[in-house]
Amino acid sequence: MESSLILIKPSAIERFLTGEIISRLQKKGLIITGLKMMQLDEKILREHYAHLVDRPFFPFLLASMMACPVIAVCVKGKNAVEAVRNMVGFTDGSKAAPGTIRGDYCLSNQENIVHASDSPENAAIEIKRFFKEDEIFDYTPGYFRYLYDPEGH
Repeated sequence: MESSLILIKPSAIERFLTGEIISRLQKKGLIITGLKMMQLDEKILREHYAHLVDRPFFPFLLASMMACPVIAVCVKGKNAVEAVRNMVGFTDGSKAAPGTIRGDYCLSNQENIVHASDSPENAAIEIKRFFKEDEIFDYTPGYFRYLYDPEGH
């Protein structure tokens, strides 16, 4: 099993899309192992978006991500990172395929509803950035046997 991080951004919170996003993750078969609302500050955003700090749009990104709390979600499942990335869609919502979260709910590159880990390695780093160890719960829900065959495929 693999884990991934999703941040439900202020652009989704303000538009009341939280329940829809979480529902889609669960309906896919991803198991929520961590969930919390938090107000991000400049320090954590500079760390999280270190690769974008020097870009001219970074001040707007900071303001956008601090506009209201976000919801951090940790999920696990088979190929969770790839599964979530496929569900989320292309970064620019105007180019994201219909049926993806961004394709269905946004037209923006910046206000693009969610952040999703882009690799298993980054997912591990990001999960530790947004969750304390005791905020992640490793459990197997009762419906698990309906997600995979007996060999875990």
